[in-house]
Amino acid sequence: MIARLLSGDLPRSRLLTALLLLIVLGLACAPFIFPGAKALNVAAKILIFIVLVASYDLLLGYTGIVSFAHTMFFGIGAYGVAIASTRMGPGWLALGVGIVAALLLSLVLSLLIGLFSLRVRAIFYAMITLAVAAAFQTLASQLSELTGGEDGLSFKLPEILTPAFRFSESTLFGVTPDGRLLTYYLLFASTVVLFLMLLRIVNSPFGRVLQAIRENDFRAEAIGYRIVVFRTLSNVLAALFATLAGALLAIWLRYNGADTSLSFEIMIDILLIVVIGGMGTLYGAVCGATLFILAQSYLQDLMGMAARATGSVPLLSALLSPDRWLLWLGILFILSVYFFPSGIVGRLREGRGAVSSSH
Repeated sequence: MIARLLSGDLPRSRLLTALLLLIVLGLACAPFIFPGAKALNVAAKILIFIVLVASYDLLLGYTGIVSFAHTMFFGIGAYGVAIASTRMGPGWLALGVGIVAALLLSLVLSLLIGLFSLRVRAIFYAMITLAVAAAFQTLASQLSELTGGEDGLSFKLPEILTPAFRFSESTLFGVTPDGRLLTYYLLFASTVVLFLMLLRIVNSPFGRVLQAIRENDFRAEAIGYRIVVFRTLSNVLAALFATLAGALLAIWLRYNGADTSLSFEIMIDILLIVVIGGMGTLYGAVCGATLFILAQSYLQDLMGMAARATGSVPLLSALLSPDRWLLWLGILFILSVYFFPSGIVGRLREGRGAVSSSH
C-alpha cells in the first residue's frame, strides 16, 4: 500500500525513512507541539518550499536543465491569487479564478520559453531564463495599478480561512480551532498531494525518459526520443507545480509583493536546498527544505544565545554575534556540500542504514 502510494520509490534507507517520518509527523502536529505564530509560519514555509524545491528538482535533478525562471512561475501563482482576491473580493470563486488564470499564464510562458530556448546549449538557456525572470520582476514592480508595485497587494480570504473565524470556543489540545489552523492543514494536505503527484511523474515511463536525457541526451535522441519535446514538457510541469506553490504562499500570507515571491534570493535558496537535499531525489526536497528553513529561521536566535553564554570570551562572542548568522549559514552550506557531496538523501542511501534494492 505504502509502496504504491510512493509510486514504488521507497526511501531505501532506514535512517532516511526515520528522518522523513520525523519531518512529516513534526509538520502534521506542528500547530499543537510548537505553539506560537513564528513556529507555525516556519512550518508553513517548509511545506510551501517542499513543493517549490521538488518541482525545481524535476527540472534540474531529473532532466538536467538549469533554469533561473522558476521564481517567476512561483510569483505568477502568488500574484494570481492576490490580484483575483483584490479585484473580485474575498471568496472561493476569486481563489479558483486566480489559481486557474495563473496556471494558464504559466502554461503559455513555460511552453514558449521551452520551445524557443531549449534547443540552445544549457548555459544559454540558463541565461535566457535569467533575463526573462529579471524582466518579469521589473514588470511586476512597474505595473503598480495591477500588482501594487513595490508595496504589493494585501487581500482577504474567505471568512472560514481567517484567524478571526472560530469553529469552537473550546480548545483542542490547547489550541483554538480557527481559520488559521484550517489554512495550515489546507497547505499540509495540498503539499502531500502535490508531492505524491511529483513522485508519480518521476517514476513513470515519462520520468525514466527524462533521466535518460539527463544522462546522455545524444543517446536518448538516437533511440527515438525527441528531447526538445520531453524537456519542454518537463519545463511546463515544473512551472505548473511552482505556480501552485506560489498560490499556497499567497493564501498563507494573505499578501504578495515582488520581493516576497519574485526575488532572486528565493532562486538562490532553491538551488541551495536542492544541493543540500540531493539532486534527483524528491525526498531531498523534504529534508533540504526542512533543514535549510529551520537554520534560516532559528540560527540567528541560537547564535544570540551562544554569544550571551560566551560573553566573557571577547573574540568568540564576537564571532557568534547574531549579526554574523549569514556567515555561519554559508559555512554550514560549505560543510554540508563537503561531507554530503551527493546530498543528505544520497549520503543516507549510501550509508550503513541503506536497504538493498533487491528487498
